[in-house]
Amino acid sequence: MVTARSQNSSLDRSRTRERGLLMVDLVVGMAILTLAIIPLAFPFAHERQLLRNEYFRGVAMEIVDGEMEILAAGEWRDFPDGPQVYTVHANAAARLPSGHFQLTKTGKHLRLEWTSDNRQGIGPVVREVTIK
Repeated sequence: MVTARSQNSSLDRSRTRERGLLMVDLVVGMAILTLAIIPLAFPFAHERQLLRNEYFRGVAMEIVDGEMEILAAGEWRDFPDGPQVYTVHANAAARLPSGHFQLTKTGKHLRLEWTSDNRQGIGPVVREVTIK
């Protein structure tokens, strides 16, 4: 004779077994998803760093180009010959990583350069002009 109590007991065991299989299925699915996403994460992080470096380089180029135009327009006369630290007044310079601007004047030849203090793959940004 089958009682209600023994029927409930077998139903509980069946549900517990199903829940366990669902949990194993979930864990295996998450493991497969993780193994598929991890190889994509490294190129994404690398590309993010490259884009950041290109942004910094673009900002530095804009500043150096603008300052070189100002210098070529006549400001160059206010500077002595030789290398010297050049102070820029562009607000965008605050966006750049730590670095410095250097103006080198040799007669009527001007060279303005921004160089990062840290090696970040940006490289120096240089503009040269000879005043006629």
